[in-house]
Amino acid sequence: MKSVSLNTKASRQISNCKTVFVYHKNAMPVAIRTITLVGAGFMGVQIACRAALYGSTVRVYDSSRPALDKAANDISLSIDVACLDGEFKGRDPSEAGGRISFHDTLEDAVKSAELVMEIVPERLELKREVFALIDRLAEPAAIIATNSSSIPVSRIETAVRRRDRVVNTHFYAPVMKNYFVDVAGGTDTTEEVLLAVEAWLRSINCLPVRVKKECLGFVFNRIWRAVKRESLASWANGNADFRDIDRAWMIWSGMPTGPFAMMDAVGLDVIYDIEMEYFRDSNDTKDRPPTALKEMIDRGELGMKSGKGFYDWKDPEFARPDFLIPR
Repeated sequence: MKSVSLNTKASRQISNCKTVFVYHKNAMPVAIRTITLVGAGFMGVQIACRAALYGSTVRVYDSSRPALDKAANDISLSIDVACLDGEFKGRDPSEAGGRISFHDTLEDAVKSAELVMEIVPERLELKREVFALIDRLAEPAAIIATNSSSIPVSRIETAVRRRDRVVNTHFYAPVMKNYFVDVAGGTDTTEEVLLAVEAWLRSINCLPVRVKKECLGFVFNRIWRAVKRESLASWANGNADFRDIDRAWMIWSGMPTGPFAMMDAVGLDVIYDIEMEYFRDSNDTKDRPPTALKEMIDRGELGMKSGKGFYDWKDPEFARPDFLIPR
């Protein structure tokens, strides 16, 4: 995931723009056909692909033109691959690709969008800042969503006026494979808004998993987080090699990757930010992410996106045929 440069270019755009919608409480949400994704990083690319392949109109925003160019290339490649096999085999990739546009101006990106979703790093103040900017520019009936993987909506919602129209839609990577999405409202989110979001998720062939009572980490992510925390602790404390932890998990679960390969795929900087949210919430030292993880991040070892994390992604060991062979 990539941080949106809100303090510079985006902020100037907001200051200079003339269109600021007036919010009317209780404006009814409409059917979601057009979505705007604020952030053109790893998850933004994946969500854009799925949404476009299933028929949604998608606008991708980032204040960085290089980030948008990279996203456009990654999305094109991903759609091409999706059309080679499986459900979309034989489809014309240009059909889905034609539903996606790229914008470096937030005002343009949110026009006529029924759902605007931020996909920025897991830092509360950044998300609140993004929510406030979206609130000023989005259509009056638009729903504002966060793809936060841990932060409850109630901690973000006070940054906006439309508190009845905010929601968390937490996708899981890889989005084309993991077709379930946490759906959580805030303190004032209406049932109509939640139902509208769930209807859109079903339209892109995703299973909405409703969070019935607010909690840090939502539904499945709390379970995955327990695995992640204990795996990191075992590695950092020298109890086990990370490769052996992955091997044991892969053999036991039948999954093609273990916890460390999955963390590499998400991004170790993202993992660290998420773990810090849990630590700030509990103030329990057991929840503080290991110093060794922070040292990897400081060295630029971020996982798949940087080419190296726990694994060297030019030739990751866990993908080799002999990784699970006893020796």
